[in-house]
Amino acid sequence: MERPLTYADAGVNIEKANELVKTIKQIASQTPRAGVMGEIGGFGGLFSLNTTNMEKPILVSSTDGVGTKLKIAFMMQVHNTVGIDLVAMSVNDVVVQGAKPLFFLDYLAMGNLDEQIAVQVISGIGEGCKLAGCALIGGETAEMPGIYAENEYDLAGFAVGIVDNDRIVDGSGIRVGHKLVGLASSGLHSNGFSLVRKICFDKLQLKIDSYVEALGKPLGEELLTPTRIYVDTILKLLRDLPIHGIAHITGGGITENIVRVIPQACGVLIRKLSWQRPAVFQFLQEAGQVPEVEMLRTFNNGLGMILVVPESHVNDVMERCTGMGEKAVVIGEIVERQTGKERVLWE
Repeated sequence: MERPLTYADAGVNIEKANELVKTIKQIASQTPRAGVMGEIGGFGGLFSLNTTNMEKPILVSSTDGVGTKLKIAFMMQVHNTVGIDLVAMSVNDVVVQGAKPLFFLDYLAMGNLDEQIAVQVISGIGEGCKLAGCALIGGETAEMPGIYAENEYDLAGFAVGIVDNDRIVDGSGIRVGHKLVGLASSGLHSNGFSLVRKICFDKLQLKIDSYVEALGKPLGEELLTPTRIYVDTILKLLRDLPIHGIAHITGGGITENIVRVIPQACGVLIRKLSWQRPAVFQFLQEAGQVPEVEMLRTFNNGLGMILVVPESHVNDVMERCTGMGEKAVVIGEIVERQTGKERVLWE
């Protein structure tokens, strides 16, 4: 008589998943926030919304992943930093609209559940939530045999924030003459990694642990540097100063992201020599012979956020950024859009 089959025989181990939930509960408990109800493990995460000090509260949501930067984590066998990346990509998109992140949910999918890897990933997510001041209130860990290679996985994240309607940062107040203030990135963040891998591993034939003189460190260490989370900085600036537009510099680089927040009648003039690009960008450009226009529309090139600020308040913004430990620089200004020319002008 044939032995009866179970879900575990098909590669899905419910007991292991249940044990993992216990660990996730411990991680989530370290990201407390007023409004969180219940704990991890229910069918849905519960959050009690307090809108006492708001006239017309608006919820702002965002979802994102980490992209092919995950391949670097697989090669390095280091999985905690991509959890920070995951949170950063969503909460940074929420805060640029003036919203304070409230809570975060994650989706982790693996071929076969590896508890050690999963705990590393989710620990990073917890760390990202703490940096963003939001709560990890739920998620999904999916075990899908046959979909993913051994020890590989995919990630997605979901953030929800809140802002009063009259405090939304939507670019409507931007005028010709406003200045652009760039906030430094920590490196590549989580964009352009398909091109990065093409240059480093296909063209240069480097190994993940190769020491790169131009970077002053092993390649993998540079590539896994987590995305900066700007929530605290942005919210403190918005509390006291007029910021009329904010662009999160992600996929599409500076060129495509800055135009998303300025009025159609406006253009942008950016001075490329106004800030110093981190070494990783020069290394990639030279090694891959990447055209300048491609660099500017693929990578952040050292600027993770760009603020649009009235000229009369630029010095205040710069001083406040310096006081918070931010590397900030005035990189250009808003100009009148010129017929027949690109909206982003470089000099």
